Amino acid sequence: MTGTLYGVGLGPGDPELLTLKAHRLICSAKTIAYPAAVGVPSFARQIAAPYIQEETTEVPIEMPMKVERFPAKEIYDQAAETISKKLKAGEDVVVLCEGDPFLYGSFMYLYERLRGDFSCEIVPGVSSVNACAAALGRPLAARNEVLTIIPGPLEDEQLQQRIEQSDAFVIMKVGRHLPRVKALLEKLGLLGAAGYVERATLPEMVVARLADYPNETAPYFSMIIVYKGEEAWTLHPQSL
Repeated sequence: MTGTLYGVGLGPGDPELLTLKAHRLICSAKTIAYPAAVGVPSFARQIAAPYIQEETTEVPIEMPMKVERFPAKEIYDQAAETISKKLKAGEDVVVLCEGDPFLYGSFMYLYERLRGDFSCEIVPGVSSVNACAAALGRPLAARNEVLTIIPGPLEDEQLQQRIEQSDAFVIMKVGRHLPRVKALLEKLGLLGAAGYVERATLPEMVVARLADYPNETAPYFSMIIVYKGEEAWTLHPQSL
């Protein structure tokens, strides 16, 4: 019998937002794996740290800090090989995933390498999209409205096309693209309707109207939310 590979969503950062299933699997895991940038503590591990047992074997999947596109094929090939040895020996492996494993999650690259040979189970997690909406106190969409998730690195023309086609949208991966995205929203007359959240659910969380956010860049864990639909949801400065 081979082991089972678990892709376990951890939520956006608050350890209390783990599901009961994620908590159970992490507490009982003999082996856990998680992404980690070289020389930087793993955020996924930090979230799960209160529940990891001392005797648990840990497999960091280390990524070099580079600008070029990830995932790096060689790194995921090597991680999949390491994990496959555990699975072949009949041991379950829990892979820790920030947010949800299948929403821009790096776990999907392990999944595509291992699912053909081993039993795999996905444990959904609270996504940053839901967490940021909750932090803003702002519903995402209603009835038949179209909600779009847009990556911030897209070119302006692509961003504008998707914005114009949506009743509500969130822009992820803002980072250094913040000035450009902010300028585009102002051009489209949507800056006043835009909410901004960084590091959702963490003690250092920032919640603001995007128009009032003073910085020229945003951290990786940041998001812009805009509602264009027909419901009477507005972003009041006094509510922030």
